[in-house]
Amino acid sequence: MRVTDFLSPEELSKLKHLQVLARQVVEGAASGLHRSPHKGFSVQFKEHRQYVRGDEIRSIDWKIYGKTDRYYIREYEEETNLRCTMLVDCSGSMRYAGSRAAGLSKHQYATRLAASLAYLLLGQQDSVGLVTFDAAVRQIIPPRSRPSHLRAILATLARTEPQRETELGKVFHQLAAKLHRRGLLVVISDCFGDVDELLKAFAHFRHAHHEIIVFQVLDPDEVDFPFQRRTQFRCLEAAGNRQTVDPAQLRQVYIQRLQAFREQLQAGCRRNHIDLVPVTTDMRYADVLAEYLRLRRRSG
Repeated sequence: MRVTDFLSPEELSKLKHLQVLARQVVEGAASGLHRSPHKGFSVQFKEHRQYVRGDEIRSIDWKIYGKTDRYYIREYEEETNLRCTMLVDCSGSMRYAGSRAAGLSKHQYATRLAASLAYLLLGQQDSVGLVTFDAAVRQIIPPRSRPSHLRAILATLARTEPQRETELGKVFHQLAAKLHRRGLLVVISDCFGDVDELLKAFAHFRHAHHEIIVFQVLDPDEVDFPFQRRTQFRCLEAAGNRQTVDPAQLRQVYIQRLQAFREQLQAGCRRNHIDLVPVTTDMRYADVLAEYLRLRRRSG
């Protein structure tokens, strides 16, 4: 599986000029672009502390010794790599594909967005992992920083088919107990479900000191409900659940409920200091990442 199976040369060219920086302190194992809670030898001075037996002699600040006749160690804030885990929704609702997205379903869009982010992060020597889920966790690929790791992520994305129902809150609570090392979590989902439970799960992640970005992927049809004639709507998560209705009678109520859902999700994410990025499947994934990272750098 090659990255070009997911992304065009034009999109790859755009991604090469982007960079992801963690807003909060992250934990990592290698030198990189991000601040670490662990102290080491780097260019950014942190503080002095008194020398104790076992400390390296080379870390002694001899100027302070000359002034105080005491040994002090210069501590630095180590630069570390970002540890990112992408959580990609593979539930049935992600199968929807409207006419304005060139036949691309929400799931296909989500996998390409995930592939773009993995390519970008691995290119800057950060660690990337993947979790696919529906009603339960389907597969976990632990974060790695090797360039060859991209093939494993792409192969998993390529063979994952959206199906079944999902309970985002339940699945995320389970994941919070498994993701022990704090880092960046990128959720790519339509976020359809019980918003209260989803926000509780996000709070669980935040309590574990994870930083969270949510890309809420919707089809343009789900945003403006353009249907005019009598239409049969079929549930993509529960087989056999179909209804034929007059869209004109439903449109106003649908738009109101969707707006209330999105406002509740946005307010909850804001309370938990989570970046919520609304995306529709007719948008270019490289452009989505470029615009988000531009705003993130400005507000970081």
